[in-house]
Amino acid sequence: MPEIIEQSKQVPFGNCPVPQQNKNQQSNFGLYSHIRGTNVSYGNVSNLTPAVKIFVEESVALCQPDQVHICDGSDIENKILLKLMLDDGTIIPLPKYENCWLARTNPADVARVEARTFICTEQKNESVPTPMEGVKGTLGNWISPSSFDQAIQERFPGCMKGRTMYIVPFSMGPLGSPLSKIGIEVTDSPYVVASMRIMARMGAPVLEQLKKQEEFVRALHSVGKPSNGVIEHSSWPCDPERTIILHKPAENLIVSYGSGYGGNSLLGKKCFALRIGSTIAKREGWLAEHMLILGITDPKGEKKYITAAFPSACGKTNLAMLNPSLAGYKVECVGDDIAWMKFDSEGVLRAINPENGFFGVAPGTSVETNPIAMATIFKNTIFTNVAYTSDGGVYWEGMESSLAPGVQITDWQGKPWTKDSGEPAAHPNSRFCTPAGQCPIIDTHWENPQGVPISAILFGGRRPEGVPLVYESRSWAHGVFVGAAMRSESTAAAEHKGKVIMHDPFAMRPFFGYNFGHYVQHWLSMENRGNVPKIFHVNWFRKGSNGKFIWPGYGENSRVLEWILRRCSGEQCYADSAIGRIPAEGDLNLESMKVNIDYKELFSLPKEFWLEEVSEIRNYFESQVGSDLPEDIYNELNQLKEHIAKI
Repeated sequence: MPEIIEQSKQVPFGNCPVPQQNKNQQSNFGLYSHIRGTNVSYGNVSNLTPAVKIFVEESVALCQPDQVHICDGSDIENKILLKLMLDDGTIIPLPKYENCWLARTNPADVARVEARTFICTEQKNESVPTPMEGVKGTLGNWISPSSFDQAIQERFPGCMKGRTMYIVPFSMGPLGSPLSKIGIEVTDSPYVVASMRIMARMGAPVLEQLKKQEEFVRALHSVGKPSNGVIEHSSWPCDPERTIILHKPAENLIVSYGSGYGGNSLLGKKCFALRIGSTIAKREGWLAEHMLILGITDPKGEKKYITAAFPSACGKTNLAMLNPSLAGYKVECVGDDIAWMKFDSEGVLRAINPENGFFGVAPGTSVETNPIAMATIFKNTIFTNVAYTSDGGVYWEGMESSLAPGVQITDWQGKPWTKDSGEPAAHPNSRFCTPAGQCPIIDTHWENPQGVPISAILFGGRRPEGVPLVYESRSWAHGVFVGAAMRSESTAAAEHKGKVIMHDPFAMRPFFGYNFGHYVQHWLSMENRGNVPKIFHVNWFRKGSNGKFIWPGYGENSRVLEWILRRCSGEQCYADSAIGRIPAEGDLNLESMKVNIDYKELFSLPKEFWLEEVSEIRNYFESQVGSDLPEDIYNELNQLKEHIAKI
């Protein structure tokens, strides 16, 4: 058994023992071609800052890889990694497109693992609210420091034996921007490296930036090795039975084990940009949110920027890449998933998209639903778990009109597929990972280091009844309440028999990095930091008495954005209602629409529905958040009930 060396004061991986360095080796990276005796197969250790060296050295000692690769983000390096993955069978080429690849995962590793995603703090209440006695909390999972340490000890020692450890320096946001943050991800997955190169600014320039700012988020990832030593799919190693995602906000630390897929392994995304990002934002006085950012220009050339938070399946990417039906309007995309927002010296709330790519759900994306996305993704893209076509392309549900005659389809598991199979060709959570800069409507300021000025914040969900197309909050506190009370129809989970209305506050339910009640208080405090934008709620999905959508959606949503812009400019084009300000009949531009809209039904507020809504929201707040929720939010709920009673 190896001897145990004394731990440094800051122990990044709990109290895990790390092997004693051979006394014949030079310590502290004295040899630039070795780290603790491990060969550096690519890159130069001298490019690492002292703090990064410590993190790498401790990671090597814990995981014991055969060699270390320090990533520079170059085209040459990327070609090396692609060749490696081709040889291993991790990816196959897609000759129909330019530099596109298809990865197929282990079928047990296909999505985020919310139930095994934890926040570690000294006290449980720092991570999650205290639910009502007998109620299961749904606003995050807490893990104690001792259990955090134990989880690592049970999984990581020696987990990279026989593999290469990749050191991935990355910037969330434009390099050097005052709104950006840097991370170092250590991983044993070349798929992760290639994907992070697309999703973040990655490589040698980040290491140069770190010489000016030592602070960075540490992210340790391994696809893992099953405890029985049997890797079922050699092309996609993972350990799904023991997968775990850990966050320690006090140390800006992320630890992920067992999964190579998406948000579990691309640690710059949900783990950093939202969970750790939101805790940094709270400390520093800004917001890290699950929001798209778009710019919209009116016929006069006046441009405003909007952010929007929607749960999944609510048209988020479609809005970010909107093709307006209103003549003279232009929409440009800054980001489709995450917004970091901070007040500048003049009190203007500015936002950046911290990501560098789109990691979108493929099924349902088509030339009919999102032609801009389809014009973006067929170059320099890694597809995962979509179907393969015999002409060297990809296929998923929604692409029927794009299929050439006679083309044969191989499903996401590598089996021949026809429509008669009764199974989807692509996994429902299959993805495209593509550079944002390829988007035909990418905003000219999407990489502006100062960010773009935000005029409005939208919340919304899939609500088939009762909730109008759009309404505006009366105040900042009312708007924060609207975000906190967000609900949306969700595809049934296994324990439900049908579609249900789920609570998804701020569209952040799986991504809070700290206690939700404290998160809401932080939102409320933003009003004292600068000029806050107007807040609106939208619902594209209301159905009429005939069971069909009242509003046609897609490009017609530009009509709603037009009304929002007019309100942001101070135009008095609204009527007060029990729930907020709505466009009175005639205020919403419906000229030249191809369908007739039942305006009264679209904006009606059924009293019984809203009384039930108030009751559901109150029950959720009291059972899930209790006294952790700020009194201002309960006051807003009480006011809503009073307004509804007067309908």
